Amino acid sequence: MSDRESAPQHDPDARLGDLFENLPDPTHQIPTVDDSAPAPGSRRAAREAAGSTSAQQPVSADPSGSPAVKPDASSDVHALFGADELGAGGDSAQSAARPTESRSEVPIAAAAGSAGAGSAASGPAASGAAASGPVTPDPAPPLGGGLDDLFAPHDDHVDSGRPKKKRRKGCLVALIIVLVIFGGIAAAGVWGLNTYGDKINEVMGWGESKDFEPGEATGEATVTIRSGDTGQPVSVALFEAGVTKTEDVFYDYLVAESPDAVFYPGVYQLQKKMTAEAALAALQNEDNRLANAVSIPEGATLEYFLPTVAETMGLPMEDFTAAIADPSAYGVEADSLEGWLFPAVYEFDPDVTAAQVVQRMVDRTRESLTKAGVPAGDEQRVLTIASIIQREGRTDDFPKVSRVIENRLAPGNSETNGLLQMDSTAQYGVGELHAGAAGSSEKALTDPNPWNTYIHPGLPKGPIATATDAAIDAAMHPADGPWFYFVTVNLNSGETVFSATYAEQQEAEKKLHAWCKDNPDAGCYAG
Repeated sequence: MSDRESAPQHDPDARLGDLFENLPDPTHQIPTVDDSAPAPGSRRAAREAAGSTSAQQPVSADPSGSPAVKPDASSDVHALFGADELGAGGDSAQSAARPTESRSEVPIAAAAGSAGAGSAASGPAASGAAASGPVTPDPAPPLGGGLDDLFAPHDDHVDSGRPKKKRRKGCLVALIIVLVIFGGIAAAGVWGLNTYGDKINEVMGWGESKDFEPGEATGEATVTIRSGDTGQPVSVALFEAGVTKTEDVFYDYLVAESPDAVFYPGVYQLQKKMTAEAALAALQNEDNRLANAVSIPEGATLEYFLPTVAETMGLPMEDFTAAIADPSAYGVEADSLEGWLFPAVYEFDPDVTAAQVVQRMVDRTRESLTKAGVPAGDEQRVLTIASIIQREGRTDDFPKVSRVIENRLAPGNSETNGLLQMDSTAQYGVGELHAGAAGSSEKALTDPNPWNTYIHPGLPKGPIATATDAAIDAAMHPADGPWFYFVTVNLNSGETVFSATYAEQQEAEKKLHAWCKDNPDAGCYAG
């Protein structure tokens, strides 16, 4: 029996069996014994030295991890398979072709035994090999692969252990790209919300509702509808009276639900915190219209509200023009009754005259002056200050505005040289008080009329508008503070900044200009 036939038989269905079946028949060679002394420092010399001293001891690795004695290729193969498995010839050609593997725990005895087994090989194959001499392995890979293929991983699911650096770099680049994309989307979203957040919320129905909820209505409120009023001015009037939540909600509802609604002049009794739908129903109900009632608005001029009073009362405008022509008829020592007709809602008998209407309103003003403790003979001055306060600030800021007026008019004041510099007075002097702009026109600022406090020091010639109880009280009781300046930096909320120096005032004005830039339709500047 040949050596190959005596070797263990492998399962033909197994992968390793296929590899061995495809191997070419080996060419055996008979090892020769070299009795000559090994060259000093050679592997043979080291092997023999090791075998003579510790034939049964394993070779320990040095600190670097390499064995002290490195067996040759044929010894490695025999050490792995044993002489019995490879047979007496042991496929030495294939063994020589396999790269040497270093081992730190290969027994020298095993290596020597393997070499001995190889040298003891005999038989016809060995004789043939000796006759033909040493065989040089074919450099081309043998059919079916060699021993390297035996140990190389063939399972597609087995990792070869090589680092996949390119893949890691690719994942990192992909992650960075994803983060950049999502970061850009997030940044764009933030910018969009900051810039168009209100409009987006309005379109999508997000955020706080612009309308009051049903069932919130409470208290009483009066709204005056003037001749020719359409949806937009009515919507503003409802908001200013506290009936609706926002200035536009009633108009928006009107356009969507009842664009053909008609409004009749008069004073209507409504409630505060009504829905737009409920407010429209109330204005369409004649029972809510007060008979022979008129409403005098806050901070308004005679020229602005007297025509509405005449129309509401059903009296000729000429009657009212004559009624206000002589202030002394009502005990008022002034050139005009401007500021003397108190802002409130009045109801009159059907046969009332224009003079009686005016007298009733002047009497109501005197009640407020008395309540505020205004000395006799000082009424005109206090009403003048109160009318400016009414036009310049919101109710919470009335005492501060009053203090600014007092500080600016104080004798010896070097900060303003006695100039009041109030836009409301300059606008009144040229008929622009109700023009709808917070800023004054060039004409208003330069016209030399007696109400232009940018040109003339001290108070203007007289009151410029109607004043409420709160404004009259503030004129008599200004707040304590060092302020010489103030500016409203948000025309919607009425937020006002008070300053003691002009440098502070300039910084506050920057806020106003920034707000006006963001709200170009808010009426910051005169046309």
